[in-house]
Amino acid sequence: MEKEMSFLDHLEELRWHLIRSIVSILVFAIAAFLSKGFIWDTIILGPSKTDFWTYRAMCRLGDAIGSGAMCIDELPFIIQSRQMTGQFTMHILSSLVIGLLCAFPYTFWEMWRFIRPGLYDTEQTLSRGATFFVSLLFASGVLFGYFIVTPLAVNFLANYQVSSSIVNEFDIISYVSTVCTLVLVCGLMFQLPIVVYFLSKAGLVTPALMKEYRRHAIIVILLASAILTPPDVISQVLIAFPLVLLYQLSIFISGMVLRESEAQNEENNKK
Repeated sequence: MEKEMSFLDHLEELRWHLIRSIVSILVFAIAAFLSKGFIWDTIILGPSKTDFWTYRAMCRLGDAIGSGAMCIDELPFIIQSRQMTGQFTMHILSSLVIGLLCAFPYTFWEMWRFIRPGLYDTEQTLSRGATFFVSLLFASGVLFGYFIVTPLAVNFLANYQVSSSIVNEFDIISYVSTVCTLVLVCGLMFQLPIVVYFLSKAGLVTPALMKEYRRHAIIVILLASAILTPPDVISQVLIAFPLVLLYQLSIFISGMVLRESEAQNEENNKK
């Protein structure tokens, strides 16, 4: 029989899980810090260049549908560092963010190893594959944020002017913070199905509730996509469509959890 752990033993185990998670983040962060040329010129500053993959794909799509307006020929802004420590600070920040993004699957796995033994056997069975699905959704959200949301937001903000006499000169801190925020938020936003799964298990969310507020959710999604994208329908659809699909998927997951719960209750009543 497995010996029951004391509160201090649990704290000690949690400490080692956290240490291993932090070490994994730091390893990737150091690798990113040492790869300064590739990380900055290709990845971080990529959405600020007209030859970025997303802009070229939009131009090809525009040519296919006969709309030249989707081609991004110019991004009228420059990036400056107005503080003495600006570039060095952003170098460290960006390295830590990339370290977190790369180490996320392992970090979640470490935390899940600590949480999982405290679940019931049925809960452990139902949550099998949690690390894979959480990591998959997070990676999908990060890629969506980097290749879709970030370039569209950069293009919109670069071309937005309240007066033609005002020139857009963005500070490096503002640019990096915006890119990191958009990517991280999208990565977390794509965890909606997982969040709904556990909320449904707790009885806080039901398919009926989500269906009732589906129209409200779609309106919020459309408003968010309209704000983040340039003023054209194609770009707004590119943002809104995956989010609506995630919401629909969450309704299906909530319904699946509800059916499993009802089946289990019927089985317990028969006993």
